[in-house]
Amino acid sequence: MAAHSLFLEDLEIGQVWTGGPIEMTEADIIRFAREYDPQPMHVDAEAAARGRFGGLIASGWHVAAVVMREFVDSAPFGDTPLLGLKVDDLQWRSAVRPGDLLSIRREIIDVRRSDSKPDRGVLTMLMTVTNQHGAVAMSFVNLIQIPARQAS
Repeated sequence: MAAHSLFLEDLEIGQVWTGGPIEMTEADIIRFAREYDPQPMHVDAEAAARGRFGGLIASGWHVAAVVMREFVDSAPFGDTPLLGLKVDDLQWRSAVRPGDLLSIRREIIDVRRSDSKPDRGVLTMLMTVTNQHGAVAMSFVNLIQIPARQAS
């Protein structure tokens, strides 16, 4: 967890935070999929073994959800309230399987103060999720509203 709250003025392009590992268990994969994405490759090991992935895989939405949970739990910006504005270029690039350990790299690629609301700004982060072999499982660009410490 961050030692203190970070605000717009504390951030710059190139800053990186890492997270994980997050273990993806078969039970969790099936439980999530039964509730939110009940396709055979996510809920039925036998059907998944016959399918194009050759075995059970996690729903991409499950991967996104655990990455979000890790972000909230790790609180890289401390207690600063953040508001997600947009996700761009969401890509599920390789299958996530039971037993995979996911790591997250969050890199600031843009920081700007709002012209119309100078008490806040927009932080753009590139999120990259990899498995234990370094294969990219998911990536996306996230726009986040962050308060400024002071208006300028």
